[in-house]
Amino acid sequence: MTSQDHSMNATINTLNEHLMAVIGDINGVLWGHLLVYLLVIVGIYFTVRLGFIQIRQFGHAISVLKKGKDVESGISSYQVFCTSMAARVGTGNMAGVAVALTAGGPGAIFWMWAMAMFGMATAFVESTLAQVYKVKDVDGQYRGGPAYYMEQGLGQRWMGTLFSVFLIIAFGLVFNAVQANTITDALNHSFGFDRSIMGIAIVAGSAFFIMGGLKSIAQATSRIVPVMAIGYLAIALLIVVMNLSELPDAMMLIVKSAFGWQEAAAGGVAYTIAQAMQSGIARGLFSNEAGMGSAANVAASATPNPNHPASQGYVQMLGVFADTIVICTASAAMIMLSGVIDQPDAASGIGLLQQALTSELGDWTTYFMAAAILLFCFTSIIANYSYAETNIMFLNGNSKKGLFAFRLIVLAMVMFGSVASLPVVWNMADASMGMMALINIIALVLLSNLAIKVIRDYEDQVKHGKVPTFDRSKFPELKGLDSAWHPRPNTAKDAR
Repeated sequence: MTSQDHSMNATINTLNEHLMAVIGDINGVLWGHLLVYLLVIVGIYFTVRLGFIQIRQFGHAISVLKKGKDVESGISSYQVFCTSMAARVGTGNMAGVAVALTAGGPGAIFWMWAMAMFGMATAFVESTLAQVYKVKDVDGQYRGGPAYYMEQGLGQRWMGTLFSVFLIIAFGLVFNAVQANTITDALNHSFGFDRSIMGIAIVAGSAFFIMGGLKSIAQATSRIVPVMAIGYLAIALLIVVMNLSELPDAMMLIVKSAFGWQEAAAGGVAYTIAQAMQSGIARGLFSNEAGMGSAANVAASATPNPNHPASQGYVQMLGVFADTIVICTASAAMIMLSGVIDQPDAASGIGLLQQALTSELGDWTTYFMAAAILLFCFTSIIANYSYAETNIMFLNGNSKKGLFAFRLIVLAMVMFGSVASLPVVWNMADASMGMMALINIIALVLLSNLAIKVIRDYEDQVKHGKVPTFDRSKFPELKGLDSAWHPRPNTAKDAR
């Protein structure tokens, strides 16, 4: 290598270090301070304005999800629920929980729960707005999400464009490379599988569903997600039953540690209330995505039952609950009840969860974890793509122009992620996600009065014994807008 080559490499490394530092500073401000506080405040704001709807209407939300399977055409609310769960549920529910426990102690789990409870109200509002402002694309498929309600509700297409660009970078490209990298890394370490061969297999599987479009993805996730969730929860339940006598103490430790009533130690390290709050809130936000505007993209694609925008809000509210309160808690229970977190040789990240499983159930759990990572990450790839597809179409005026080329780029990123690791790219994705969340929060607050008005319209109809249906003429704010809402009568099947 010549001196010129050495000089060029040194320059590239220096630029890379500076770029990493700048992006690191941006992420530090966005995720360490600004977004954490904003999302918490917005979650509390919507919770209060909606009268703690996530608690008082939880049973009704379950009934709406059950009805969501019954639609005559289009994509059902249940299929959309599974698609959003496919994107939400990933290694964050495993590795993320382990990171929260090691960084903030058991108290971090309490703050994950708190964030999820407030986040349920935020998810309700953004999914309702996504339905209100949805449109039909060239194939008659519903499309919508933050970009659409920014353009139609606020009259600010530039906001929608900016949001779309950030989402495409984060979810459409980089996060899919990260998911592929997680799969090949786990299988390579566990079984020595060749990364390139696995990458080709992941690309082929992804292409099969991605090329089929939104309906193909929705059908796949509605079959895969229940299987992977039930399998994971069954293992967690087995470990809980094996350590049932220790469960009350573990729950008390979570609560006491959250408020500093007891010094919680893991590996001999004591944690403060601030550490517990920061770790729990941040990991909860990353996991359930409430307020980020991501799940709202697919929420708009549903044909809701009852035929009202708020019904999809109920469904997506349950998605946040299932992701954090159920699945993340299952991961925390497995780690805490096994006692591995207190051992001097405790691993970090997903390795800590694997230690817990091995300790409780034996070495065969290596295969279970490999299968869990494969399913969680693969479904995230195809669900993330569905979010990006809607935003590509928004940028193209709801046409499919350039969609095939974008699909090829996504598959190329999946292959790239399978065989390579580039930390600066991952950090850029975090920054992109942070920016899209910030833009979405502003839009949610500005459109909050309409969203709450729509939700109350739904509740009033239920209160008077009616099957809710949406009449856009009752909302002057929607007059003259290009919306897919043309009221249809509820059928007897809907009423049931």
